[in-house]
Amino acid sequence: MFRQFISSVDGSQVYLITSFGIFLVFFIVVSIMLFFMKKDHIKYMSEMPIESDTNKTDNQEPEYNETHL
Repeated sequence: MFRQFISSVDGSQVYLITSFGIFLVFFIVVSIMLFFMKKDHIKYMSEMPIESDTNKTDNQEPEYNETHL
């Protein structure tokens, strides 16, 4: 199915090569950024809490305003 769609589009090789190039450039840039990232920053980010509000409890139900229902 995918081959039929691609073969019916004129200049389809340009689209395929362009999309592969964009993916490759993005992957290389992210890899370089991760390689040069400071280890202290990685440790700091890994120790951050997911939610910043520590006063919430897990079994609390959210409050709903009747006008928004």
